Amino acid sequence: MEAQVLAALHQAPGPATAAWVQDHLGGDLAYTTVMTILSRLHAKKAVTRERDGRSYVWLPAADEAGLAALRMRRVLDSESDRDAVLASFVSALSAQDEQLLRTLLERATGEDSGPDATGPDPGRPPLGD
Repeated sequence: MEAQVLAALHQAPGPATAAWVQDHLGGDLAYTTVMTILSRLHAKKAVTRERDGRSYVWLPAADEAGLAALRMRRVLDSESDRDAVLASFVSALSAQDEQLLRTLLERATGEDSGPDATGPDPGRPPLGD
């Protein structure tokens, strides 16, 4: 349901009320359920909110890529064997995606793999091995 609410917020023309989100989802969810989901997403920093009179208007905190990353984290968090899930994910990556992931991880940790950070590092085995 969180993903549906986030998707609805991404489709909104601007900040959206909980009632707008409820209507956009077809009205099948109770207003209080939508508010609970929005509050949980706010606690997880997936959405932001601004006061609008006595209520709030809601905005997604991330773009579509951020939404996809949030979904991926949720799947990973729901599994009991994180190591196995990550190993399986990495082993299924294409060589190009593997290198992109390696480059992004190096940037995130401040490492530099040399003058050509986009090329493979012969000193390291592939991530999937």
